Amino acid sequence: MPSLIHGSRSFSAWSGRTLVLGVTGAGDAAVVAAADLPRATAKHLAGVVPVLEVSTKVGDTTTLAAVPGVSADKVVLVGLGEGEGGSDPLRRAAGAAVRAAGKGSVALSLPHADEAGLAAIAEGAFSGAYAFTAHKSAAPTAEDREITVFSGLGRKDSPKDVIARAETVARNVAWARDLVNTAPNLLYPQSFTEQVQQVAKASSGKLTVEVLDDEALVAGGFGGIVGVGQGSSRPPRIVTLSYAPRSKKVPHVALVGKGITFDTGGVCIKPSAGMTTMKSDMAGAAAVAATVVAAAELGLPIAVTGYLCLAENMPGGNAQRPGDVVTMRNGTTVEIIDTDAEGRMVLADGMALAAEAGPDQIVDVATLTGACVVALGPKIFGVMGNDDALRTAITVASERADEASWPLPLPADLRSGLDSAVADIAHKGDRWGGALTAGLFLQEFAKDSSGEQIPWAHLDIAGPSFNEGAPWGHVPKGGTGVAVGTLLEHLTSLG
Repeated sequence: MPSLIHGSRSFSAWSGRTLVLGVTGAGDAAVVAAADLPRATAKHLAGVVPVLEVSTKVGDTTTLAAVPGVSADKVVLVGLGEGEGGSDPLRRAAGAAVRAAGKGSVALSLPHADEAGLAAIAEGAFSGAYAFTAHKSAAPTAEDREITVFSGLGRKDSPKDVIARAETVARNVAWARDLVNTAPNLLYPQSFTEQVQQVAKASSGKLTVEVLDDEALVAGGFGGIVGVGQGSSRPPRIVTLSYAPRSKKVPHVALVGKGITFDTGGVCIKPSAGMTTMKSDMAGAAAVAATVVAAAELGLPIAVTGYLCLAENMPGGNAQRPGDVVTMRNGTTVEIIDTDAEGRMVLADGMALAAEAGPDQIVDVATLTGACVVALGPKIFGVMGNDDALRTAITVASERADEASWPLPLPADLRSGLDSAVADIAHKGDRWGGALTAGLFLQEFAKDSSGEQIPWAHLDIAGPSFNEGAPWGHVPKGGTGVAVGTLLEHLTSLG
């Protein structure tokens, strides 16, 4: 696991493996964006940059050896764009540069004007060092890799504290990625539960864990998640992971995560190509777990309860069928239309349970619909909700976290598509507006016992939760840990 260090000396005197510097501008005007370059270094780079036609595109890298005036073995120049500024280029550039640096220690001296910029560099650098090797038979020995971040911010900006916070955030994002990347024969509802228990026990944060096993779920009337999990030999769980500061007069936010540890589609089975990434169908629960742990370790002045709705959707002999009617935790009866639309069923039970605690807000996170990916592509998640202010707050938080999102509506005229002749509601509408009708279904469960709506937002992360392509910027191949940053930014703004 990498460690982040605040650089206290001049970056030119740093004597590790790789020094990262930024380049900005366009074409022949490209310049190295670093203050206090030694004269010999500045002269050398001024000659090399135009000759090599060094790219300033954000995240593009050029590696140089034997650079005079610096003690590092090599220098990686990383593009920062044409001077557009902001923290997003810094985060992506830092991640790409650390990945390009390869093994060994690395130091970054990238220009930033404030704490947000420094945090982006630190989080991006940690993210760029991420690798998942747990299943490799000849996995390399874990390297305690040092990442040094140089900053010109003064003591009043507490750069050491900023970097320490960034490491806490990035470490928990890495845990969410690990959960998503773990093979589904090794990560299933019970083993996921045990991981959460172990992490909570080892955490420096004040965390409590409660588990509802399959017998408790049946006895508690959780028909949605019980129905989804009944086709598997590995029964479902709902894990409640809670953090609360000492003060009782703080907002309470409930986070509900979809945790389908593998999704075959059930008896409405997916084609084989559609299952290749379905170990990632628990990315919402992973994001929620990581967020609660990070909130506790950061000591945020806000109460957070995570509900991890864990099940495996399999076509076993006792599997749920289209046409079944189940009774949810809140008493609503639901007609099952398509067993491959299982995520909303486990979420609805989790939301109903969350509502019983009387939170100020409910936010659910789920790899819910392919329709959202069709609408927004693989890098943007959709945000829906019954409260405009909360929906806007989530999109603002996602922008600060450099996790692209887009608000989507919940049109009232689509609600009739969920009408059922045999139950209170059908769990799926027709193909048109599939992401929206899924949101409309979930909206029915964001209510208190009197039927009053609780402010609620729904994050459909089906696109960006798993990167099937090559790494880019600070984002690795495989599990991305998306939504952890957004949720932490949102919780911080409330606190």
